[in-house]
Amino acid sequence: MSELFWLLLMTTLLLLGSALASGTEAALMTVSPVRVHQLAQGRIAGGRSLQRIKHRMGRALTVIVILNNVVNIFGSLMLGGYAAWVIGDRYGLANQWVAAFSTLFTLLVICFGEILPKAFGTRLNESVALLAAPVLMLLMRLLMPLVVLLERLMPVLTASNTLTTDEREIRLLARLGSQQGQIEADEAAMISKVFQLNDLTARDLMIPRVAAPTLAADVPLTAVRAELLATDQDWWVVLGEEVDEVVGVVSREDLLAALLEGRGSARVCSLVDPVRYVPEMIRADRLLGSFRRARDSVRVVVDEFGAFTGVVGPDALLAVLAGWRRFAEEPPHPVGEERA
Repeated sequence: MSELFWLLLMTTLLLLGSALASGTEAALMTVSPVRVHQLAQGRIAGGRSLQRIKHRMGRALTVIVILNNVVNIFGSLMLGGYAAWVIGDRYGLANQWVAAFSTLFTLLVICFGEILPKAFGTRLNESVALLAAPVLMLLMRLLMPLVVLLERLMPVLTASNTLTTDEREIRLLARLGSQQGQIEADEAAMISKVFQLNDLTARDLMIPRVAAPTLAADVPLTAVRAELLATDQDWWVVLGEEVDEVVGVVSREDLLAALLEGRGSARVCSLVDPVRYVPEMIRADRLLGSFRRARDSVRVVVDEFGAFTGVVGPDALLAVLAGWRRFAEEPPHPVGEERA
């Protein structure tokens, strides 16, 4: 009875060892690198160890493979020899029973040592990875001489994994998060439109010169009083006598304040703010960063020759982000092809 007990105990331990190795491997391979970074930043138990393991996955997988093969190969050989002695010599059964035991053990390893543990490890990857990380770090230190030797023989194991992503992946993650209810649909749409800013230029967003609100520089305030009261326009571009001569930009607030102060005879050019020029091919994301002060609410757009071609304000960028203005989505770039 004692020999049969030890046989069952060895079988159980080998199945448990194979299951732990397979489940840990599946969990480490499927846990999200972004989630691992969040766990490490949040000081979750095992998070820092898991982050170090994910950074050197080649070394971690080497240790897991070594342990898994020790259990599945060396352990199976030892178990097979012990089973042959117990079944054949101690109980005097035919060799067919030894073959039946080996077949049964193989099926148990496939089902309970590989398939089920990997399924559970994939489904509960975060919890399994956090639990296994400290133990795996200890095993990596204990097996360091063997691991270093294998890394010298196979340099591919020394490659480190860095947390990287790209625009296409972030768009996809936002869309999937919206579909699964993790983030709001409008938030996912906003994320997509933020990336669209890099594909637009000031020329795409500007009000063309022919439609831009303008005032003559030498006009007195009394001459534009009726226009100020009748319109809701917030600013004007002040033009001089020469072609493409932009004197400045003036706001409706400043003009009305001057009229209330009794300065109706003052000319418009005396109230202008300095002009800030931007090239028409500047990217919209860089243009957004240039709007820093409230009074700098308008940019005058010029072409490559310095000619006045239009005006653009932060409201145009807000319209893109809010979805009020729609532009054709840029077609996806083939893998490996860089954007011009």
